[in-house]
Amino acid sequence: MVQDHTLKKFDADIDSLRSLVTMMGGLVERQFVRAVDAVRLRDLGIVAQVLADEQRVNQLHVESDLRCHQTIARQQPIAIDLREIIAIIHTNNDLERIGDEAKKIALKSREFQSAEPPIAIDRIERMAGLVGDMLRAAIDAFVRHDIGVAAVLAERDAEVDALRDELIAELIAEMVRQPAAVSPALALIFVVQSIERVGDHAKNIAEYVVNVVEGVDLRHADLAEVRRVSSGG
Repeated sequence: MVQDHTLKKFDADIDSLRSLVTMMGGLVERQFVRAVDAVRLRDLGIVAQVLADEQRVNQLHVESDLRCHQTIARQQPIAIDLREIIAIIHTNNDLERIGDEAKKIALKSREFQSAEPPIAIDRIERMAGLVGDMLRAAIDAFVRHDIGVAAVLAERDAEVDALRDELIAELIAEMVRQPAAVSPALALIFVVQSIERVGDHAKNIAEYVVNVVEGVDLRHADLAEVRRVSSGG
C-alpha cells in the first residue's frame, strides 16, 4: 500500500512537471511569433507584449527547476524516471533561452522605427516559420515521447543554418554597398542569428526525448547517428 501511494505521488509529480513544461513551451512559442511580428510590423506595442511574457517564462523556469529538485530529493528516482526529470530540467533551460532570444529579436525591432530594413524580410520570415514549426514539433515530441522527431529536426536545422548563412552574407554585402545601411543591417544579422539559435534549442529538446526513451545522449552526435537512433536502429 505504501509503495502504491509512493508511485501515485511520483506520477502526480511527473504530470505536474510535464504540465509546467508545456505551459512554458506555449508561452515561448508565443513570444517567438510575436518577436518576429515586431520586426515585420515595426510595432513597439508587440515588443512590450514579448517583454511581459518574458517575466512569466522566468517565473515558470524557476518554479519548474525547484519542483524537479524536490521530486528527486523526495522520490530518489532511477533509470527512465530520473532521465525524464533531468530531461525536463534541460528542456526548461532551453525554453528559457528561447525566451531570451525572442526578447533580443523584439528589442532589435526598435532599430527599424526610423530606418527601413536594408533587405526584404520575406526570407527572414520564411526562416522564422521553419523554426517556429521546429519548436512546435519539439514540444509535441516531448508530450508524446516521440523519438522520431529528433532526426526530422536535425535535418530542418541544417536547412535553417543554410538560410542563416545566405542572409548574413547578403546583409554584409549590403553593408559594404551602402554604408548608411550598416546599423539596420547589423540589427538584422542579430535577428537572424537569434532565430537560428531558437532552432538549435528546439532540436535539443527533441534530442532529450530520445535520451529519456532510449537512454542515448545525442548531444554532439552527427546526423547519421541521430537518424539511426531516432528510427530505433
